[in-house]
Amino acid sequence: MSGQGADGEFAYDFAARVDRVEPSATLAISNAANELEEAGHDVVDLSVGAPDFPTPENVVEAGKDAMDAGHTGYTSSNGVPELKAAIAEKLRADDIDADADDVIVTPGAKQALYETVQTLVDEGEEVVLLDPAWVSYEAMVKLAGGDLARVDLAPHDFSLADGLDDLAATVSEETELLIVNSPSNPTGAVYTEEALEGVRDLAVGHDFAVISDEIYDEIVYGVEQTSLASLDGMADRTVTINGFSKAYSMTGWRLGYLHATGDLVSQAGKLHSHSVSCATNFVQRAGIEALRNTDDSVEEMRAAFESRRDMLVKLFDGHGVDVAVPDGAFYMMLPVDEDDSAWAEEAIQEAHVATVPGSAFGAPGYARISYAASEERLKEGMQRLFDAGLLGDD
Repeated sequence: MSGQGADGEFAYDFAARVDRVEPSATLAISNAANELEEAGHDVVDLSVGAPDFPTPENVVEAGKDAMDAGHTGYTSSNGVPELKAAIAEKLRADDIDADADDVIVTPGAKQALYETVQTLVDEGEEVVLLDPAWVSYEAMVKLAGGDLARVDLAPHDFSLADGLDDLAATVSEETELLIVNSPSNPTGAVYTEEALEGVRDLAVGHDFAVISDEIYDEIVYGVEQTSLASLDGMADRTVTINGFSKAYSMTGWRLGYLHATGDLVSQAGKLHSHSVSCATNFVQRAGIEALRNTDDSVEEMRAAFESRRDMLVKLFDGHGVDVAVPDGAFYMMLPVDEDDSAWAEEAIQEAHVATVPGSAFGAPGYARISYAASEERLKEGMQRLFDAGLLGDD
């Protein structure tokens, strides 16, 4: 109950759901990096998952043209019809039987995830995460009142194929939802079709739904990316989440979407309409351009990320650091001290290199780096860690 505190000033009585979660660990590290930079230090910030490329110029121009054309008001809550049609076209190219009416356009993929979890998860229901898992999954489940069960893929070098037995031992008739993220943040793992077929068999056998977060699906290196909803038996029990931040370098534009069949869209649409109303009108118009006319720009970025990955793997190999080589996204998990939080604090304070402790993702003993930075800055950051004795055999 809100009322006067001991000092006579008004005191809020906060909802219990707020106490269930902590602030985002990735943003906390980024804030610390900003503070050091403001104090005059040169910080190599490898903590944030934001591509270091500008938004493709034709997408920027499409956004400007949309504003000039007056597309600055509300749209239909679930999205501009032409954008929903372009999203459905993209999903069909990924072998998902998609219809534009089964799409909700959201202000960022994070909002699509939040709406889906809120729609599917009731108090006390079980949600399974594959660790290491993106930090906000846990918070979203807790805000919905769900209970978490976690499957540790770290002993399997982050391979779902090798961890299927552990997943099978975790899910049950009590499982309401499984969240799958491939390519993965934070590991960069890309789950094979065979591994996802194993997920399908468990989902059908125990009758639970799956969220497939595919935000990094355009950033893969020499492997095939499989959409879970494309597998037999999964179309009606998979909510596919994607967005424009990563592949099209549109982080600040805040544009994402969810796709599902049946009543999910109408039920999630209620939450959507009462919370954000709609995604920004002119941003949606830019999204159409991104989907239809940026193949060359996307490939340029993907190739640059692959080159950086290869450079880092070679660099670590030369210093005796054994890393699981990522097949997608732009992250890598570094094995560090058991107290990874203390390691990350020392890295930023002593070496001025910002990383994210693995424990934030459910993977203690690791630190995540983002290689969405130039090769020059990546080399500088790693050399600082080597020189400080925080990595390698030097």
